Amino acid sequence: MAHEHHHHEHEHHEHEHHEHHHEHHDLKKQLGLIIASALLLAVAVIIEKTCQLATWQLLLVYLVPYLLIGHDTLKEATEGIAHGDAMNEHLLMSVATIGALCIGFLPGAETEFPEAVFVMLFFQVGELFEGYAEGKSRQSISHLMNIRPDVARVEHYAEDGGRTEESVSPEQVEVGSTIVVRPGERIPLDGVITEGSTTLNTVALTGESMPRQAGEGDAVVSGCVNLSGVIRIRTTKIYGESTVAKIIELVEHASEHKSQSENFITRFARVYTPIVVCGAVLLAVIPALMGGQFATWLYRALMFLVVSCPCALVISVPLTFFGGIGSASRNGILVKGSSYLDVLSKLDTVVFDKTGTLTHGQFAVTAVHPDDCDEQQLLHLAAHVEHFSTHPIGAALRDAFPDEAIDGCTISNVQEIAGQGIKATVALLHKPTALHQQPVEVSVGNTKLMDAVGANWHNCDHDMGTVIHVAIDGKYAGHIVINDQVKPDSAEAIARLHELGIRKNVMLTGDRQEVAQRVAQQLGISDYYAELLPADKVAIVESLLQPQSGTALAFLGDGINDAPVLARADVGIAMGGLGSDAAIEAADVVLMDDHPSKLATAITIARRTIAIARQNVAFAIGVKVAVLILAAVGLATMWMAVFADVGVTVLAVLNAMRALRK
Repeated sequence: MAHEHHHHEHEHHEHEHHEHHHEHHDLKKQLGLIIASALLLAVAVIIEKTCQLATWQLLLVYLVPYLLIGHDTLKEATEGIAHGDAMNEHLLMSVATIGALCIGFLPGAETEFPEAVFVMLFFQVGELFEGYAEGKSRQSISHLMNIRPDVARVEHYAEDGGRTEESVSPEQVEVGSTIVVRPGERIPLDGVITEGSTTLNTVALTGESMPRQAGEGDAVVSGCVNLSGVIRIRTTKIYGESTVAKIIELVEHASEHKSQSENFITRFARVYTPIVVCGAVLLAVIPALMGGQFATWLYRALMFLVVSCPCALVISVPLTFFGGIGSASRNGILVKGSSYLDVLSKLDTVVFDKTGTLTHGQFAVTAVHPDDCDEQQLLHLAAHVEHFSTHPIGAALRDAFPDEAIDGCTISNVQEIAGQGIKATVALLHKPTALHQQPVEVSVGNTKLMDAVGANWHNCDHDMGTVIHVAIDGKYAGHIVINDQVKPDSAEAIARLHELGIRKNVMLTGDRQEVAQRVAQQLGISDYYAELLPADKVAIVESLLQPQSGTALAFLGDGINDAPVLARADVGIAMGGLGSDAAIEAADVVLMDDHPSKLATAITIARRTIAIARQNVAFAIGVKVAVLILAAVGLATMWMAVFADVGVTVLAVLNAMRALRK
């Protein structure tokens, strides 16, 4: 059976590999088409120069490369018309090039066949860049995803009382099965613990940074990571109804609501195409009605179409975005598509998740308040007792007190009391202190443990955080405050966003109200919401979204519980270093190294990229309008029109290259 699982996993990899391969194959095919058409175009030009062919024969020669490179665009244009979405860039390309092909049949007109093929070629080169850029970012993302197979180990009982385990995919487990989860593994299905006790890391699901104790009879949810003990769980739900599956489903639905910001060219073509087509029709018809010579004006109208063909834009704008995406990835920021650069440049609200994004999501000692010994002694004793603990709090206490100081002691009778803490006997071999010459029993834990040993505890009134109480031989000795620490980078991130003119920074968290308040004050965030469930986060983000205002909202998060919100925001930004798979999958932008201040860098790059794209648009249209005016008056030749196209394109491409700078 394990063999079968292995096969299943292999298939998954195959599938992924296949998808990537497929994309790569498409780009190769497109590149092949471009090269073949360029060669055929050169052959056609040579034939035109050397052989005396009739116009229609010449047309047939040029139609070979034209249809080879343009068949996709023509097909898209026809589909667009059929679906009532006619004014797209494909229609613009088709009208301009068919116009150029028709010119040759007018009395006294030059043939413009090469122009038509050239324009289509350029268009496909632009599309190639765009496809390559998006493929690249998708590839980096699949590397980031940790492709750990989610396995459930189901336990079977033999008649002689022996137990056997088999690994299956979570979808195959029925309700009421017993599954085994070892330390470090993620719980695959919702259920109830039947044997064993442990601590669970629920950060991925709730954003609550405090690990949870769980023992026999406790309900556990899928997606939590088992930290310390081996547990057996009786499943209560099938995989499809488990917490993780539900959250992933939330994500898929959330992204349906999101209006993908269309790419720049498409939006541009929507306005530009109808203007150009109407202009050309008017130019052909009106002067002719007023007694002008129809053939002359038709020639000018078609030339008008050729000049207005947005070649420079079609190649330089995708190239600019490609440069922008490249520049971002050199800075450790993955942008999954050019439309998100557009959104990033318009941000005015940024919503942050707290745990793991603004804070480390790991504990550290932040304060020590002894009652009748000094701080060092209190920390010393607590660290000794926690020396054997697998709990994250134990780890925080050990980190606060260096190991070498532990040598001089013996520690015995360690008892871990689930849900309360640890008791142990500590004997100092040397260093006689006034506090304890002989072995003492030290209890380290929560208030339940203090009550159990009869210590007279009191609460901490200075610092926010998780309070660990310590008692020596049943007498209260003081407490230690442990907290999730704010990343040093977070304050800088908020400050830089203010500088960039971001109007509103909001923090959301599943953590407690007072913890949220402390972090918000520390970072200078005015608005925060605490004790939220994943669905509440989605609701708050929806209330902050302003669909029609031309401004955008970004959400920055890292856990499974953030995935639905990431998908719902105008642009979802995930932390790549720590972040969970689901978050990286749902996000539009991934910060590879977990520094929230990278968001400011991303916004700067996006704004620069959009500015370069706008310069190109203005420049190209400016030159074209000039040539169009000349053409309408009859002063321009078709080759001047071609220069207006090709020359401008070269300059625009050079400008676009600037977006690649770091």
